[in-house]
Amino acid sequence: MYIQQTDLFKEMDKDFLKQVMDITMKESHEEGKFLFHEGDPAIFSYVLLKGHVDVTIGEIGHVVFVVSRPGETFGWSSLIDSDVYSASAECREPTRLLKMDREKFRKVLEKDPANGFIFFKRLAGRLGSRLIQSYKQISGAEQAEISPSFGTGQTLKSVVKE
Repeated sequence: MYIQQTDLFKEMDKDFLKQVMDITMKESHEEGKFLFHEGDPAIFSYVLLKGHVDVTIGEIGHVVFVVSRPGETFGWSSLIDSDVYSASAECREPTRLLKMDREKFRKVLEKDPANGFIFFKRLAGRLGSRLIQSYKQISGAEQAEISPSFGTGQTLKSVVKE
């Protein structure tokens, strides 16, 4: 897996990609390792090389996104100037990845605004796709049939099974 094959860096300028590779670190992690927790300082973004990472939200760990395709980028909070991660990321099997420091990456982007624009355009597209996916999940959820509660706050839910 080369960085130019990843979802956000595909077909970008070779000099730009070399600068990005110069600031990345390759890491390997065992199953069960948390890369970051929701609320941790958002310092790094990651590119999956091999493995499986669950991205979860909340204390009960509701899985909102599975990172399992080589080249997928996650830890986006660090790329959009968020101070903290909005989710947690846990390796669900032995995992290899590229880790990129937000400040070092910001300097690379500042040196090359043309490729920086392409990068953020692709990032916006990915975020938009994930938002649409979330909307579809929400709208596809079973809808409760609301019955009068007569002030009790209780509702009835009817489930139709095929």
